[in-house]
Amino acid sequence: MLTLKRLVLLVLIAALALSACASAAPAPDGGRGSSDVTTSSGDFFGEAEAPAEAPVPAGGQEAAGVPPAQIERLVIKNATLSLVVADPSVAAEQISALATGLGGYVVSSYTYQASVDAAGNTVMQANLVARVPSEQLDAALAQIRGMAVEVRTENISGQDVTAEYTDLQSRLRNLEAAEIQLQNIMDGATKTEDVLAVFNQLVYIREQIEQVKGQIEYYEQSAALSSISLDLIPDALSQPIEVGGWRPQGVAKDAVEALLRALQGLATFGIWLAIYVLPLAVVILLPLYLVGRVIVRRLRRGKPKATAA
Repeated sequence: MLTLKRLVLLVLIAALALSACASAAPAPDGGRGSSDVTTSSGDFFGEAEAPAEAPVPAGGQEAAGVPPAQIERLVIKNATLSLVVADPSVAAEQISALATGLGGYVVSSYTYQASVDAAGNTVMQANLVARVPSEQLDAALAQIRGMAVEVRTENISGQDVTAEYTDLQSRLRNLEAAEIQLQNIMDGATKTEDVLAVFNQLVYIREQIEQVKGQIEYYEQSAALSSISLDLIPDALSQPIEVGGWRPQGVAKDAVEALLRALQGLATFGIWLAIYVLPLAVVILLPLYLVGRVIVRRLRRGKPKATAA
C-alpha cells in the first residue's frame, strides 16, 4: 500500500512532467503555467531545495509584456531562380565558388544531360542549391543574375518565425527548470522504486530538452543562412526548334529584317531627296530655267512678223 510520502512524491513528479510538456501552450490564468509553482523535497527527504529559475510565460517575450518593437525579428529568407546560361556546368562552378566566397556552402549540385542538338552535341542542364549568409543574399543574387543570359523566373520568400522561436525558448527554460527539480528529488530519494520513478521522468524531460534545442538551432541556422535554389537552363534549349535545317521562326525573322531594311532604304532616300537633292536641283535648275525663258522671249521678238497679202 502506498504511503502518503510516496504518493505525494509521485504527484510532484507527474506535475513537473506535465507542466514542462505543456509550457508551450498559454495557460488560462493569463500566461502562467503550472510549472510556476515551485516544490521542495526537503519536507520528504530532509533537504531544502534551491528554488528553480522562474519560467518565462508561454508565448515568449510578447506574452511576458515585452513590446513587439523591442523584439528582434527572426525571418527565414529563401530565393528560387530559373536562369538561362551559356554553359550550366561552368555557371554551377562559378555559383559554388561565389557561395563559398561569401561564407556559405553548396547543399546540392546536380548536372545532367538535357538533350542533343542538331549538330549532335550534348546539351547539359544543372540544378543547384546553395546557402549564403542572409545579409549577403541581395549581393549574391545580383552576381548570379549577371551570369545569366536571361532570368526566366525569380521568387524571394520570407517567413517570420519569431513567435515560434520565442515559444521554443520559453519551453526550453521550463524544461530545464523541471530537470533541476527532478534531479534534486532523485538525489534525495532513498528507495529504489522512488529513484526509478524520478529517473524515468528525468530521461523523458532530457529528451524533450534535446528536441527543443534542435528546433531552436534549426530556426537560428535557417535565419542566418538563406537558401538559393537554381535551375540552370542552357542557352541552346531556349533557341527555336530546327527541323531538317529549316526554321519557320528564322525565316519570319529574316523577312521582317528585309522589310525593315527596305523601309529604312526608302526613308533614307526620302531624307536625301528632301534635304540634298531638291535644294541642289533648285539651285542649279532654276537659273537655267530663267535663262532659257529669256532666250526664248528674245527669239520670239526677233522673228519677223508675216505680212498680209
